[in-house]
Amino acid sequence: MRFLCLQHSPVAAEVHLPDWAQRCGHPWVSTLVPELVQPPAPAEFDALVVLGGPMSAWEVDKYPWLQAEKHLIAGAIEAGKPVLGICLGAQLVAEVLGARTYAGPQPEIGWHPVQATAASRHHPVGSVLPEAFETFLWHGDTFDIPEGAVRLARSTAFENQGFAWNRVLALQFHLEVRPDWVRLLARRDAEQLVAGAYTQSADQVLGKAEAVYAANNALMERLLDAWLASVGTLSSDPRS
Repeated sequence: MRFLCLQHSPVAAEVHLPDWAQRCGHPWVSTLVPELVQPPAPAEFDALVVLGGPMSAWEVDKYPWLQAEKHLIAGAIEAGKPVLGICLGAQLVAEVLGARTYAGPQPEIGWHPVQATAASRHHPVGSVLPEAFETFLWHGDTFDIPEGAVRLARSTAFENQGFAWNRVLALQFHLEVRPDWVRLLARRDAEQLVAGAYTQSADQVLGKAEAVYAANNALMERLLDAWLASVGTLSSDPRS
């Protein structure tokens, strides 16, 4: 399966996903969206991954390329391609599916507990999620759940942490997290690490053991395996 990965910042390259794809034999092509001259057509890839970034989904005036990216995501969904959105990617997918994206009441930055919803237990992808797990988050924006989607997860700070809709999987949290990536984020966006209800200090953000990263990556792989297994059982009509 040929994966096209949309990045919004070079920092996003330091994550677990390409290693997973290589190990599974999936060709993986990453592209930096702001540098795209001509967005690829859906026929050029089999699955789409949309990563996070420091911008907001609605900032089209500031980042005009966001509009072309939304058209690309919409085309992939309409073509029945599997689409995975993470953080900003989840917000963009939610917006493309007709849901509202907006600034949350406060940032959620660092390592926080996330809980699976009751509805997730009955979904082939959501059922992989533990009842509760610690994962990495760095966001202030959020999304509503699109009509017809299954809400998969929540946290104390944000009710909507993930959803599934047909072949679409959207996650606000970062199971693909890697230590080098967290260090880059903490250095690039150090001014955001101001103590708050759901914002941790730099020491807390950077102080996690390798085993915590490994547990997140392992859960990411289980989710991806369940996601790809489930899309093969769904109708190719994205409206179903």
